[in-house]
Amino acid sequence: MTHEEHHAAKTLGIGKAIAVLTSGGDAQGMNAAVRAVVRVGIFTGARVFFVHEGYQGLVDGGEHIREATWESVSMMLQLGGTVIGSARCKDFREREGRLRAAHNLVKRGITNLCVIG
Repeated sequence: MTHEEHHAAKTLGIGKAIAVLTSGGDAQGMNAAVRAVVRVGIFTGARVFFVHEGYQGLVDGGEHIREATWESVSMMLQLGGTVIGSARCKDFREREGRLRAAHNLVKRGITNLCVIG
């Protein structure tokens, strides 16, 4: 990678915010995938958020959506399952629940959603 390509990659995410959530059953590699999303997002200049407890956390908002840091994912790889949790969510199956979830993303300025699982 040339110096110019490296600099360009570090600015791709400026002005963007990414939320990452895990859904479905816990599986091997979920924490590694979460860590990769967080680190690449931060590297490219984006703000990155964890959505705790999957789609339910997205619908509930509040403390379920927290900003991630480089350090907050530093000890994830050796842990099983998903450290940010996942949960079934009946509310998300209905339009009203999806609108609440979308509202929670918009009010934090989140422009992208990465769903793992």
